[in-house]
Amino acid sequence: MTLRDTPPFRADHVGSLLRPRRLLEARERRAVGEIDAGALKAVEDDAIREVVRMQRDVGLRTATDGEFRRTSWHMDFIYRLGGVRPTDEKIQVHFRNAGGELDFESAALAIDAPVRLTDTIFGDDFTFLRETVDAGQTAKLTIPSPSMVHYRGGRAAIDPAVYPDEEQFWTDLSAAYKEQVKRVADLGCRYLQLDDTSFAYLNDPEQRKLLTQRGDDAEHQHLRYIRQINAALEGRPAGLAVTTHMCRGNFRSSWAAEGGYDFVAEALFSELAVDGFFLEYDDERSGTFAPLRFVPPGKMVVLGLVTTKRGELESKDTLKRRIDEATRYIPLDQLCLSPQCGFSSTVEGNSLSYEEEVAKLRLIAETADEVWG
Repeated sequence: MTLRDTPPFRADHVGSLLRPRRLLEARERRAVGEIDAGALKAVEDDAIREVVRMQRDVGLRTATDGEFRRTSWHMDFIYRLGGVRPTDEKIQVHFRNAGGELDFESAALAIDAPVRLTDTIFGDDFTFLRETVDAGQTAKLTIPSPSMVHYRGGRAAIDPAVYPDEEQFWTDLSAAYKEQVKRVADLGCRYLQLDDTSFAYLNDPEQRKLLTQRGDDAEHQHLRYIRQINAALEGRPAGLAVTTHMCRGNFRSSWAAEGGYDFVAEALFSELAVDGFFLEYDDERSGTFAPLRFVPPGKMVVLGLVTTKRGELESKDTLKRRIDEATRYIPLDQLCLSPQCGFSSTVEGNSLSYEEEVAKLRLIAETADEVWG
């Protein structure tokens, strides 16, 4: 097997990590005015330094800031795009987990002005991370994909007075993302990940039914999203590796969608202009490895075989067996290993301990070393 000096790495992870208790307490104190923004940032900085060291110590070559400065993996970014604002309306997202069901309530969004990029979103956050990682670590920035700006509300969230022609919305959205990509590359980013629930959700017939009911073209939505992501990445700076992570929902160890990748696989894997795909494959919700047959040579697949939904540790033998199963459809040299999702897509985090999180990341690094050398 060839060693990988460019992302994604043989042992990798999605991005978000469990927030330490002192960070959660500092956020609570900031929310009620007991401390100022500078005091909160100091706590964040210390927590990020520690979590970067942890990623190094378990054997990972990539490091994120754990998304420690965010409340949500996506909305903290989306609301900072020009032309996008939160509304008083609430979106109910229905989640399921091993113990039952729960609902997550989030602010909706409205697009009431032309979409544009003003400040470089997460620019200062990435600069701090870049300056914190060791020489052997690659700083990775995670942001929501352009699809997520549309998927939450669809055409109904776009003011027709601003965009009487939806094509102009898509043009502006991709242009804003293209500028964001350029700017973070100028800051030294060499590893960018576009997080995306829409592609995985669209595999679920129930999710497609919901989109059809609100007036969207659910049968072809993924094709639109592929085109717009590609437009955002067109002419991307040399030396910038871009991956995407597809998730079926991740909130307090719960999920929102189910189903394999079959519905989107052929177009997605063959047409999306990214270097690698982070795919959930931790249980039967994710379907079989058969859709991987559409992945062309040169593209990497990061198998998310280690679950973040619970603390029980997987065995190396099981992971190796499942990697071997995947090679029925894609060469081993095109595979990597990771958790199936983040550990804390929202500030609340999943139902496992810090020690369990560390054990899972170490397991991934050790297993990858034994499989690929």
